[in-house]
Amino acid sequence: MQRGLLDPKILARIGSLELRARLAVEGYFSGMHRSPFPGVSIEFADHRAYTQGDDIRHVDWKVYGRTDKYYIKRYEQETNLNCMVLVDDSESMTYRSADVAMTKRQYAASMAAAVAYLALRQRDAVGLVVFDETITRFIRPSNHPAHWRHIVQGLAAHGAGRKTGVRPVLDDLAERLPRRTLLILISDLFGDVEETLMGLKRLRYQRHEAVVFNVWDPAELNFPFKGPTRFEGLESTGRLLTQPEAMRSQYLAEVARFVESLRRGCRDMQIEWTQFDTSTPLDAAISTYLVTRSARLRQRSSRVLGGR
Repeated sequence: MQRGLLDPKILARIGSLELRARLAVEGYFSGMHRSPFPGVSIEFADHRAYTQGDDIRHVDWKVYGRTDKYYIKRYEQETNLNCMVLVDDSESMTYRSADVAMTKRQYAASMAAAVAYLALRQRDAVGLVVFDETITRFIRPSNHPAHWRHIVQGLAAHGAGRKTGVRPVLDDLAERLPRRTLLILISDLFGDVEETLMGLKRLRYQRHEAVVFNVWDPAELNFPFKGPTRFEGLESTGRLLTQPEAMRSQYLAEVARFVESLRRGCRDMQIEWTQFDTSTPLDAAISTYLVTRSARLRQRSSRVLGGR
């Protein structure tokens, strides 16, 4: 499978979410032998005495300074990953502009199903949270191969499509997670940025790892509208009849501020934030992200194990 082959217009004509997800990952990732989401972190375990041939990069020089003896730092990498995929089912996710084939919700569901499929192939446990203002569906993590069907069924069902409420959902989830978990949040994140970041901050404080997939329709990013246009607001924002050209620069500036606030806030908490738009072929979007993530994890492992 070549990257970019699965254009959203093609995927939209495939009725089965299950099949769309399989097509998005099966060919490109079939040769992978390691999970792209390995271990939430690498943790210090204990020491052992230095023996000839050990890599001196792993010597604990602080211990040497106190004891005048060489000890090697040993690390324990978590390999049995617990993963929760969070998918926004609010009304704003139903938006689809004229030139794209999938709504943000359809695109997010396809991404979630593909990530879950990939995680289960690597024998990681994966669960699902579907939400709007509250958690509407909660499927506990499992690594049983048949569990993917439950994930897909949970993604295929749509809720009432209320407002986005990321903060209360993350707070609720923080109370439900008994162990460290990798959280993959797929949403347009429309709402108060500071509230969203506070919800993520609480999860980070509890030592969970978070990954944010910020999904947009290209028209929301580019504002290509021309001539008198009536905008139908989602999530109870009303209607607006206006001349798009008169507000384009102000709109784009506001979007840029919104995106930068999310990006900077996530960066400051060491949370991976990636922007996607629904015109990007699904396989290309996922594969590009995972290759980048794998490279970052290798760099992080090298820094930790090298004592830098």
